Amino acid sequence: MSVTIASEAELLDQMTTPTPQVVEAVARLDGDVLLLGVGGKMGPSLAELLVRAGAKKVIGVSRFSDEEQRSYLQGVGVETVSCDLLAPESLKRLPDASHVFFLAGFKFGATGNEDTTWAMNALLPGRVVERYANSQIVYVSSGNVYAYADHQGPGAAEDGALHPIGEYAQSRLGGERIAQYVARMQGTPLLIARLFYATELRYGIIHDIAWNIWTEQPIDLTMGYVNQLWQGEANAYLCRFMPLCESPAAIINLTGREILAVHVLAERLAKIMNKTPNFTGAEADDALLGDTTRLCTEFGAPKIEAEQMVEWVAQWVMADGRSLGKPTKYESRSGKF
Repeated sequence: MSVTIASEAELLDQMTTPTPQVVEAVARLDGDVLLLGVGGKMGPSLAELLVRAGAKKVIGVSRFSDEEQRSYLQGVGVETVSCDLLAPESLKRLPDASHVFFLAGFKFGATGNEDTTWAMNALLPGRVVERYANSQIVYVSSGNVYAYADHQGPGAAEDGALHPIGEYAQSRLGGERIAQYVARMQGTPLLIARLFYATELRYGIIHDIAWNIWTEQPIDLTMGYVNQLWQGEANAYLCRFMPLCESPAAIINLTGREILAVHVLAERLAKIMNKTPNFTGAEADDALLGDTTRLCTEFGAPKIEAEQMVEWVAQWVMADGRSLGKPTKYESRSGKF
């Protein structure tokens, strides 16, 4: 691993260089690959990874309010389609594809926009599964559907207790249930990947903590424990998930295997940055944590551990690397985002 990642070009290259396992998995895909919600945080790098791994055709669908992002995707070989996924006729007109990654969702800004939250997260999944009845679908949902787990345990397993807190998490569970129902009725092969927080240099929990340290802002310890998965590895896992699609739908957790204490992450970052962290709040005994036993058993454990992510992020922040300006709000225990 390199000690630093010095530019966004290097960052994107790191996240979109396929491993042999990804190349092998993509070679087995027998048709076009469609990404719904390609304009989000993960979509662009996932689409580029699929192209670089040799996918026959990769089609990215988004509203594309950012034309620069659309141009970038086209430049790396992604065919782009502009679409409002909530408009039923527009969804119907989208191209067919054998393999679908459903990435669209609405989280940040959900408080105060509850109707949009439910439309995107609960109504749309059923419509997508109806539209792509004969496709393999990997639906990226959220670990927020789980009950908080004791930080001394392994986290919530796929069959663990569900207790979605707040309307974002509730709408996510609603979307899963509707997608499961439609998939079962149609026989559509579906995998629900419950993603906890993925991270990279411009976004993520480690990024948020690092910026708070660098700008001497307090770090809230209320949600005192987290999982972290490097976004490049999250994308690599997603590329290998299509064989898990089945009807009735399957479920897999997607996150890092380590349970990380926020105060420890902060202290590691602060040491590299020659700063003193300022903490507020008290750690609860439980947190939003996922058990990755299935993920690691079937696909192997992540290669990039927290220590490497901490070093990369610290160097990035100290060099004034670009931020996406999208705080994770991981510290919220109320479910309000």
